[in-house]
Amino acid sequence: MTVSRPPATEYGPGQAGYVARITGDVNPLDALQVQGTSVLSLLVPLDDQRASYRYAPGKWSVKQCLGHMSDAERVFAYRILRFARGDVTPLPGFDQDVFMAGSNFDAVTIDDLVADWSAVRAATLSLSRTIDADGWLRRGTASEHPSSARAMLYVLLGHTDHHLAVLRERYGLDGR
Repeated sequence: MTVSRPPATEYGPGQAGYVARITGDVNPLDALQVQGTSVLSLLVPLDDQRASYRYAPGKWSVKQCLGHMSDAERVFAYRILRFARGDVTPLPGFDQDVFMAGSNFDAVTIDDLVADWSAVRAATLSLSRTIDADGWLRRGTASEHPSSARAMLYVLLGHTDHHLAVLRERYGLDGR
């Protein structure tokens, strides 16, 4: 099944940049798998010292960036689940800085963080396989904006793509 690109009426203005990152004629369900391989090829080779690197004072470490990616994917996948199943209860936003303040990602090994992210992505893939065409079109509200399950899938992919670009550009990671 292919999940078509959502129109701008299906996500909030703060999410437009993430949706725009997913370009061309892409099947987002296939993109979940391909993107997962890209994340792993970038991060599996790292040791804990390299994964503790921050490109500037006050910026997240590679470990924190990966932990944030896992947290955000959990949130976006939960929104997908709620919307696809027809739950229209409004969902609050989430503050990445509050999440980071409550985390201990720098104390966790990069291997464990990679395993966690892989498990989260596997769960997202598994969830996605249970949603039919009507489910992807169902809507709810998140962060005070009407959204659809398919929009949340594109946001999830675009968010991960954004952080992959940051890891490559700011942290000098190349996956080799």
